[in-house]
Amino acid sequence: MPTVTRRTAFPKVLIERDSDTEQSSSEEEETLEEEDGVTTPNTEKLQLGSDANTKWKTPITISLKKVCKVCKKPGHEAGFKGATYIDCPMKPCFLCKLPGHTTLTCPHRATTEHGVVPAPRRKTYKALEYVFERQLRPALPSIKPKYVIPDQVNCAVIRYHSRRVTCLEFHPTKNNILLSGDKKGQLGVWDFGRVYEKVVYGNIHSCILNNMRFNPTNDCMVYSASSDGTISCTDLETGISSSLMNLNPAGWQGPNTWKMLYGMDVNCEKGLVLVADNFGFLHMVDMRSNHSISDAILIHKKGTKVVGIHCNPIQPDILLTCGNDHFARIWDMRRIEPGSSLYNLEHKRVVNSAYFSPLTGTKILTTSLDNRLRIWDSIFGNMDSPSREIVHSHDFNRYLTPFKAEWDPKDPSESLAVVGRYISENYNGAALHPIDFIDISTGQLVAEVMDPNITTISSVNKLHPRDDILATGSSRSLFIWKPKEKSELVEEKDERKIVVCGKAEKKRGKNGNDSDESDDEGFMSKPKKSKSKKSKSKTEWKLSRCTTKDNC
Repeated sequence: MPTVTRRTAFPKVLIERDSDTEQSSSEEEETLEEEDGVTTPNTEKLQLGSDANTKWKTPITISLKKVCKVCKKPGHEAGFKGATYIDCPMKPCFLCKLPGHTTLTCPHRATTEHGVVPAPRRKTYKALEYVFERQLRPALPSIKPKYVIPDQVNCAVIRYHSRRVTCLEFHPTKNNILLSGDKKGQLGVWDFGRVYEKVVYGNIHSCILNNMRFNPTNDCMVYSASSDGTISCTDLETGISSSLMNLNPAGWQGPNTWKMLYGMDVNCEKGLVLVADNFGFLHMVDMRSNHSISDAILIHKKGTKVVGIHCNPIQPDILLTCGNDHFARIWDMRRIEPGSSLYNLEHKRVVNSAYFSPLTGTKILTTSLDNRLRIWDSIFGNMDSPSREIVHSHDFNRYLTPFKAEWDPKDPSESLAVVGRYISENYNGAALHPIDFIDISTGQLVAEVMDPNITTISSVNKLHPRDDILATGSSRSLFIWKPKEKSELVEEKDERKIVVCGKAEKKRGKNGNDSDESDDEGFMSKPKKSKSKKSKSKTEWKLSRCTTKDNC
């Protein structure tokens, strides 16, 4: 057997450095080096091996030039730099998705009502329109009332959940009770009237808790749908839960068969829990027997997620669904079957949410990933195209709960909606993500709510059905907002309390975004020094460390 000799010579490696972005620190890199008749300016040459001058060995060149993260081409950069988003010149505007300008100069960023057509006032003589004008229109006030905006943090729990918050729900009868779900499947119950009154149930689901709804006949029982494929009914007083449906009884069999539950709502008249999965099917569970009453019905394109379900508040048999197939669909539950939708509302990208208006149920508000809020003024009129499209920033990256624009349930004019903003804004040098209150009848930005201590993205927002209160889920924390006048009156008696739970170590995602494991590092950063003691007393929060493990 012939002897095998190991190669001791290796090809020459040339590492090219970009002279514009990276400057050499040694004098040898600044001079021109000539070798074998080849001149390589501003390069660093590494010779490996003893026989580097062999003719048959070709040099390998490694380029270290910076390239754009969006188009992968050199010469420019794109992405967030502090509070500023720099667009890629090869792509259209990130906000409005139109070419010809950048996000910084986008007209929709300066005025949200840019390009929005106001609601038309025209008389029609259709039968359904006559019913609307006769029965539902008198319930709406002729004069739009003044909006009351909760714009100041009243209390909060920092790092309440172990993962990011995915959904919020207010108690139907107790004004100070807030329910929250997170990515780990935990269910939190917090009495924000008494800040320390809180508990987290971690044995209900093993995966993302996507939706919660209360039992209309028993306000102590709450239904929850999770990505583990189960529907649970939980007693809030005892924490005991029972599984109503399990779509994965055999456990994990691969991603092609694993079923996850997303959209959910309750039909009060029929006593049904409606839930949809990630394959486009609708499931129905009887609340009295706690069992499925029929086979799954295909309501969206097969193999796509159905992320939203909403029953009409006036006529619960009218159902509104939305999903990843770029459609929001209206159904009649009395004759629901595959392909029997009443209307198909087409969008350009994934539809995150779709809701009927809370009082009359005649309007529709949808949120899509193409940075558009779409409004249909009447389900009795022309549904081929939306009445208005409002450009708003909620095209998000990974590791973030999807943005959902929701109605204000207390607004009698059905024109106020709340939604978080993705693109950060520069406020005195700080990159903040405000929460926007938008008048959907005109597209005007009514108010943008923010706090200098909160630098994380507030993607989950819920308005109280009876009080002027806004609940926000930002990363793993919960915040309660109230109007300034009410907050100042409370502050005279007792300072606002912020309870801190969990560890204080900072963890960041690989790409700098708010990842699942991210702590609220923005909130715990040192607040800016105020100019006067009077202003400092109003903006400074009282932080209290939670010491009881059971409550955290």
